[in-house]
Amino acid sequence: MSINFGIQSTLHVAIIMDGNGRWALARGLPRVAGHRAGADAVRRVVEAAPPLGIGTLTVFAFSADNWRRPTAEVSALMELFGRFLRAETERCLANGVRLEVIGRRDRLSDSLQCAIGRAEAATALGTRLRLRIAVDYSGRDAILSAVEGVDLVSRESVEGALGPPVDLLIRTGGERRLSDFLLWECAYAELVFSRRMWPDFGADDLAGAVREFRGRERRFGSVPAAMAAREASWLD
Repeated sequence: MSINFGIQSTLHVAIIMDGNGRWALARGLPRVAGHRAGADAVRRVVEAAPPLGIGTLTVFAFSADNWRRPTAEVSALMELFGRFLRAETERCLANGVRLEVIGRRDRLSDSLQCAIGRAEAATALGTRLRLRIAVDYSGRDAILSAVEGVDLVSRESVEGALGPPVDLLIRTGGERRLSDFLLWECAYAELVFSRRMWPDFGADDLAGAVREFRGRERRFGSVPAAMAAREASWLD
């Protein structure tokens, strides 16, 4: 289902893609089957994002803490990520999607680093959607790295080193925490938590989250204009 809200693609939506393993185990499948199904969900969401006014989509694929998982699962995840990059680069190029990977790269294999570089170079001119995939990522480490990399520390310089502020953060799988994801960028993000496991998440779910976001009033520490006007008239 495609819903067009009649707006420019300016929203930055971030997604913590949670529930792959539990989705698989509930079906008597190995956890890696859930990760494969999760890759299909990424494709669905990427296709659905631009008509919803989403200009930047950042998805959490593998955290710095995920290295603690069993070696076999980590290896399967890295292999799946490499296959995803090779399979999706042409699709991204054809659909105007600029693909970027954020997070550490020095702990990834040489072949995976090369695949990332090729995908980023091939899609660098995409303007319809900026797709950022967080791999070996830690929000706290990203902030530290940003601070160390700027000459003069300020909100503006750190934000420039990290990336755009997040408007809407979605987490699937029923958990309600940030898990070290885009901590600086989510300072004023609206949060939507879905009980749906990531492999089952689709275009309608994304549209529903954006619709909920559109229905909220973002104050950024201020008071609503109508309330301020009422208080001003009362003081008069």
